[in-house]
Amino acid sequence: MTAKKETEEKQKKKVVRRRKTKKEKESPVVKAIRLVVETGEISIGYRSGIKGISTKKPKLIILPTKAPPKIIDEIKKNLKIPILNFEGSTMELGSVCGKPYPISVLCVYSEGTSNILKLVE
Repeated sequence: MTAKKETEEKQKKKVVRRRKTKKEKESPVVKAIRLVVETGEISIGYRSGIKGISTKKPKLIILPTKAPPKIIDEIKKNLKIPILNFEGSTMELGSVCGKPYPISVLCVYSEGTSNILKLVE
């Protein structure tokens, strides 16, 4: 039984973020994305992003610059919604959002207390 408990504890481990030093300040875009995830209304993922574009009309779409080109082309070709290019990979966008998996598309429907829409302009 103890071996079973040990394996369950290993599976429950959370993703540990590296703390920033005083010299390494977070960019305003990263701060705004974290606020949107905490206080706003979003959807995560390619499929939900495509559904959201056709039905809910998001205010903003966030795409990582290192996302697969097929996804970037598909999102950009059929909309007039502003796009924010996140400088980083899909895994980095996932960690900014507090998720332990890569995120290729992040749709923002309500920005909450964030100023992310002002950063796009």
